[in-house]
Amino acid sequence: MRKIIKNSPVPLYYQLKEILQEMIDNEELKANDPIPTERELCEIHGISRMTAREAIMALVNEGVLYREQGRGTFVAGPKPKYRLTELRGMTEDMERMGHRVETEILSFVTVPATKTIRSLFAIERDDAPVYRIERLRIVDGEPYALETVWLDADRLPGMSRERLEGRSLYDVLRRDYSLQPRSARQTFEPVIMSDYEASLLRVESASLALLFHQTTYGESEEVIEYVKSIYRVDRYKFEIFLRA
Repeated sequence: MRKIIKNSPVPLYYQLKEILQEMIDNEELKANDPIPTERELCEIHGISRMTAREAIMALVNEGVLYREQGRGTFVAGPKPKYRLTELRGMTEDMERMGHRVETEILSFVTVPATKTIRSLFAIERDDAPVYRIERLRIVDGEPYALETVWLDADRLPGMSRERLEGRSLYDVLRRDYSLQPRSARQTFEPVIMSDYEASLLRVESASLALLFHQTTYGESEEVIEYVKSIYRVDRYKFEIFLRA
């Protein structure tokens, strides 16, 4: 482990953070290995406990390290990547990369469409019903995302919790309703999780997340799905492929 340079203009905690990151990049510390304790880092570098803790927490917040109560701090494994370049359901995308995906349906209700939802789906009736489905997406045994899906109930008669259990939503749309997702518009922005979201995703309250809004279109450019998703960013990352 290289040493911190005390007279450097770079803050001490940031130097220690970079030193630990280099050790991980060079595989001196591997996935699930414990890192040196705060006390050990203080003795090695001649720094305060607060400086050591600040460096460690910066890496925890980036998902490079993870902490276990009563056991210590460990190196996190590689983050699964969710590619944003192709229109596939998350289940299909993650399974193609070798990950185990589960979906827990938290709620499935039929509700009157709000004015915003009616506008999105080009629904004219004020009392038109929509399905509102809340799902917890789980990858390799860990909560990954909290999704809220809206579907036009009049276009999808017979849609139910039972029909969706154990199946991809896109598979249900294709096979049961002959609806083929063809394109989508996404926006995403950083947000702070609510206590409810954090408890479901098993992270600390007020953790950083990415909020996605997606509108999915069918073959005739009709809207067939609207989704709002909260994604964890501590264990997972997103990949966007651009071509000139």
